[in-house]
Amino acid sequence: MPAPAPPPKPALKLSAGEVLNRCPVIPVLTVERTADAAPLARALVAGGLSVLEVTLRTPVAERAITAMRAAVPDALVGAGTVLTPADLDRAQRAGAQFVVSPGLTPALEAAARTAPVALIPGVATAGEMMKAADAGFAHLKFFPAAAAGGVAALQALAGPLPGVRLCPTGGIGPDSLADYLSVATVACVGGSWMVPKAALDAGDFQRITALAADAVARAEAAPGPGRRRPT
Repeated sequence: MPAPAPPPKPALKLSAGEVLNRCPVIPVLTVERTADAAPLARALVAGGLSVLEVTLRTPVAERAITAMRAAVPDALVGAGTVLTPADLDRAQRAGAQFVVSPGLTPALEAAARTAPVALIPGVATAGEMMKAADAGFAHLKFFPAAAAGGVAALQALAGPLPGVRLCPTGGIGPDSLADYLSVATVACVGGSWMVPKAALDAGDFQRITALAADAVARAEAAPGPGRRRPT
């Protein structure tokens, strides 16, 4: 078996804003088999989703990131579930172009300042948003979105905190994404509904492409700031 290709080197460091503003829906992916990575990435991009987040929750996550970067070079591929500076280092070595964390620790904040990739930290409360903004992070993951109050919470927080831009993730599906995208501070949403486990296990990538295209269509039809065409 030939040796795997080295991870692609990132170009100029992307800002968190460039990541979140590129596409209104970001698939959050847990890849169990390396062989699924490339066809999964191609299927999602074919459906119009060009920003992909691979969670660091499986032994093959780093290899999946590398394979996706090679398979869809025009897309943005990042790492999620980045909890420590060591995770951040693993992710960028695999070729991740951005990293996402469920929260923000002092150690992760310090590591992000010199990292070659942008960190998008998670927040769930007004206080966490304020602390993140004070630390220089204005583009944030609102997680777990549904459990943290959903659309109603985001609408309430948008008044006193209009300067943040958020990617709600957690408990969002095709029937609720338009409501989230209608909130002024929401740049995009994250979710995994467009990659059902049964479809991935069966290699039904056409089904995944169809669900990705449906997510794009729903996002484009959403009223308010979230309505825009993916690039």
